Amino acid sequence: MRSARARRERYVGEWLPEPLLTNDDADPAHQAEMADSLSLALLVLLESLSPEQRAVFLLRDVFDYPYERIAQIVSRSEVAVRQLASPARRSVEEQRPRFEASRAQRERLADRFFAAVEEGDLGELESLLASEVELHGDGGGKAPAIARPLQGRNRVAQLLLAWWRAATRFGGATVRRVEVNGQPGAMTLDSDGRLISVIAVDIAGGHIERVTSLVNPDKLDHLGLPVADLGALLRAASSQTDQT
Repeated sequence: MRSARARRERYVGEWLPEPLLTNDDADPAHQAEMADSLSLALLVLLESLSPEQRAVFLLRDVFDYPYERIAQIVSRSEVAVRQLASPARRSVEEQRPRFEASRAQRERLADRFFAAVEEGDLGELESLLASEVELHGDGGGKAPAIARPLQGRNRVAQLLLAWWRAATRFGGATVRRVEVNGQPGAMTLDSDGRLISVIAVDIAGGHIERVTSLVNPDKLDHLGLPVADLGALLRAASSQTDQT
């Protein structure tokens, strides 16, 4: 039998920020700004900046603070703040995720994506994924998650369907569509209404380029729903498979 420490090490994968459930907004300009500023991909990118660069970038480029006020907040001179802002902005712009599709187009593609997962339609799912799509997961050492990002249309599609089959067979999983960090997403719930995961998709060029699955209970409990024991669900699925 594996020790608790061994199971925990298996669960530890990459770090991802907490998901934020964002509301619909009638203002298209605000929708675009929300999607660009809060996407999980961008938040992960910001972690590559130094703490000071990150603070200056957010205060200036996201919240539009004047340099003079930012200098007061970070206790640096205005010249130093400008020097911090320039490389931070350049780094973000070089790697910033691009959301070319309109909101309506993103939602339609996301609808098809989640329907294909629920229906187990591998062909449809693969047609929606970019050839080099990436799957990212965060279990925080407390829930099963992939140890490192998975890349490739077929590999990602196969794993998503395997996850869903296990969740539905033993957890009675259902999908509730939500907006996650300004992007299309969903919460997956078990038969008792407990939260299994929050999934977000990044879309560009008419395809899904990135799928993010957060199952770390510490990053889900702020959403106001009881959190399911994903490890127990998957162990039950594995035990049942072994018996058949």
